[in-house]
Amino acid sequence: MTINSEGKVEFDISAKNIKKRYPKRPKLYDVNITSLTDEISDKIGFRTIETKGADILLNGQSVFLRGISLHEENPIRGGRAYSKEDAKTLLGWAQDLNCNFVRLAHYPHNEYMPRMADELGILLCEEIPVYWGIDYENPVVFNQAKIQLKTLIYRDKNRASIIIWSFANETPKVPSRLEYIRKLKATALSIDDTRFISAALERDEKSKVDVVTIPDSFAEDVDIIACNEYIGWYSGLPDRCDEVSWELPNNKPFFVCEFGGGALYNHRGDKLGRWTEDYQKYLYEKQIDMLKRILTLRGSTPWILIDFKSPRRNLPLIQDGWNRKGLISDGGFTKEAFWVLKSFYDEMEKQYPMNIKD
Repeated sequence: MTINSEGKVEFDISAKNIKKRYPKRPKLYDVNITSLTDEISDKIGFRTIETKGADILLNGQSVFLRGISLHEENPIRGGRAYSKEDAKTLLGWAQDLNCNFVRLAHYPHNEYMPRMADELGILLCEEIPVYWGIDYENPVVFNQAKIQLKTLIYRDKNRASIIIWSFANETPKVPSRLEYIRKLKATALSIDDTRFISAALERDEKSKVDVVTIPDSFAEDVDIIACNEYIGWYSGLPDRCDEVSWELPNNKPFFVCEFGGGALYNHRGDKLGRWTEDYQKYLYEKQIDMLKRILTLRGSTPWILIDFKSPRRNLPLIQDGWNRKGLISDGGFTKEAFWVLKSFYDEMEKQYPMNIKD
């Protein structure tokens, strides 16, 4: 083979009897490319992903994204989760929840995470840090986001684990923001048009009494409708979940990319006692019951797998600089709500069985 004027080599690979990658059979193939002076090796997997109405089809079969949100942090050792061992630990905890999906929030995580997800059979949503009230009209700010997005996609576009590129989280409904993220979508599709586009969209709980809608115009642009919700934590008590209904488009799948509430590990009390494990458990029970009534629900990534450092959270004796929404404590111990979510995911696994066909 010869290199063209741009320094590239183009070739086709014909292979028969390729085994597709499934969550319970994460088949990977060795790839070796050698030149006169260099050699590169990698492992890649093969799978198909598409939507059909409200369904997400993995290798042609309807799948429910049994997920969790995850920060790049090792709370036990302290500091960033940067190593292969960290990736194995964090994603292993997700598997203990019976997760087949992880949202790597809210920035590009280190390369060990998607590579380990490939090995373990986990599906991923990757995103860049575009959230809240950034300066959407500043070209420097946009260029920074564009560079991060391009770098992320070029790095990980061959990782079979990744099924969603996401590039907005709780962003305000202003015209400059819509133009901003639509340009990011165009950038993503120019490099890779084989994955879903999504974002944590703005929702509206006040448009009608006890009805949640998503009036965000970017909902027209995404493949999967998604939003964050904290009904029963920031909005009322857990019983409010019984009063709320959702009005969503019926032609696209929906996943809720954040829900939950905080609890200090081993802090016990009444189920309506804030910051107790009992409250968090009750809240998860009510939120899950509410979400199960959404006909287009095809996944969730509650906030969050593990307690993480947060200097803004300083409730004495409870937070002390930690966000306590984790299902696992900063010491690595599971809270009661962990088992509520696992039970839900066990149920969803039975409802959406994934048969290995090829």
